[in-house]
Amino acid sequence: MQIQLKWPEKLRGIRQVARDFMYGMLGMEFANHAMEMRASLESLFMLATVGEMIGVPVLPPYYSLRLLPYLVPQIKTWKRRVLREREFTDEPDYHLEGL
Repeated sequence: MQIQLKWPEKLRGIRQVARDFMYGMLGMEFANHAMEMRASLESLFMLATVGEMIGVPVLPPYYSLRLLPYLVPQIKTWKRRVLREREFTDEPDYHLEGL
């Protein structure tokens, strides 16, 4: 026994498929690029404020200590991301998207 969908439900499904297709064609690359830019800027900010943890003193400790309560939840993941081993193919310049 098959369940028959009503017209509004079918139309809603077709709209969702078309919306997802258009997002994949037009917006997904922009969204991925924006997320990569945000991650790199966040890493740079964390390096400038708490870089002493990995041996890069940049800001005077007074300002770093003022910002520390806001940065504590992100320190563990930031250290893992910054100190992991990388290969040259990890860079976004070597991705073969759009070719």
